[in-house]
Formats: sequence, structure tokens, C-alpha cells
Amino acid sequence: MIESEITGSIIGAAIEVHRVLGPGLLESAYKECLHYKLVKSGLHVEKEKALPLIFEEVKLDCGYRMDLLVENKIVIETKTVEALNDIHLAQILTYLKLGNYKVGLLINFNELILKDGIRRVVNSDPTPLKKSL
Repeated sequence: MIESEITGSIIGAAIEVHRVLGPGLLESAYKECLHYKLVKSGLHVEKEKALPLIFEEVKLDCGYRMDLLVENKIVIETKTVEALNDIHLAQILTYLKLGNYKVGLLINFNELILKDGIRRVVNSDPTPLKKSL
């Protein structure tokens, strides 16, 4: 599957989850339901995948965890906030850069119409961070 097909499937599943649950729940509830829907649809999904930081050739666990990684290509970061802002964008860009991924979806389930809370984020420089900083 190419990235656009995968993101289309993810957005469709997220809209279905939001249609059933509506806004107002905890982020973890949406993340679990979206994970379930994506796995049920046949996609390979990793939940809470750790992203180590490599510093001076040593892997360090700095606490970076992607909400969902789909088909080892698309990073999903779920939110339930009043509005998405620059810190949320910076967070998903960090995950894209650390993991050398090209595309991510930032999904805010705390919207009346979910499409208003979805941002597709592209890592314009999908080369890994230097191994030794």
C-alpha cells in the first residue's frame, strides 16, 4: 500500500470512531478504538512505539513514544485538546525526524466535525538525525 492509500484508510477509520463516540472522551479511548479499527481492517499497527535518541552512538530512551505507527510508514498522534497548536506540530515532526518517517497524521478528536481536527504532516527532510550529535 502506498502512503496516500494508508492515510485514506486511517482517516476513514478515525472518522468512524469519532462518529460513534463523538468528542469529549480521553485521548486514550480514541487511540485504543482507532488501533482496534485499523488492525481489524488488516493494517499492521504498533501502539506506543518507543523512539530512542542516538547520542554519541548510544541509544537513549528519552521517553519519546508514538501513539500509533501504521505499516511502518505513517505516524499517528492523537489528541483531545481545544485546538491543535505549534507544540503538537513540533511533537509529531520530532517523531517523524527521529524515526526517519515521511508522513504523519495529527488527529484531534475533540472537534464537532473531525475533519477540522486532522492535519497531515510531512517531514520535508526524511533523513535520520545524525548518529553522533
